[in-house]
Amino acid sequence: MESKEALDLKQFENKIKSGVTLVDFNAPWCAPCRVMEPVLKQLTENFIGKAQVFELNVDENQQLAMHLDIMSIPTLIIFRQGQEVKRFIGIQPVEALSEVIENALT
Repeated sequence: MESKEALDLKQFENKIKSGVTLVDFNAPWCAPCRVMEPVLKQLTENFIGKAQVFELNVDENQQLAMHLDIMSIPTLIIFRQGQEVKRFIGIQPVEALSEVIENALT
């Protein structure tokens, strides 16, 4: 899983433009976001070479979060070829996220 680096819109679009990508919008002070960390780690391991998973700190990426209408965290968005496939808000089980990633891969 990639780190919570600050990205501008163009950098973000480049990261999600090909393949399937799960982006976790979070913040270090968010308890539910910390609960999601093991789930994201498991997804990263389960989809090595198939899909990418990365986190974005909304405090460091405020413009991007506003652009994508992130109102609550954690918000997890699955993109395919740069297009949003599904958006989850709040704590999610690994099975639900895995199913959407699998479907996006086919």
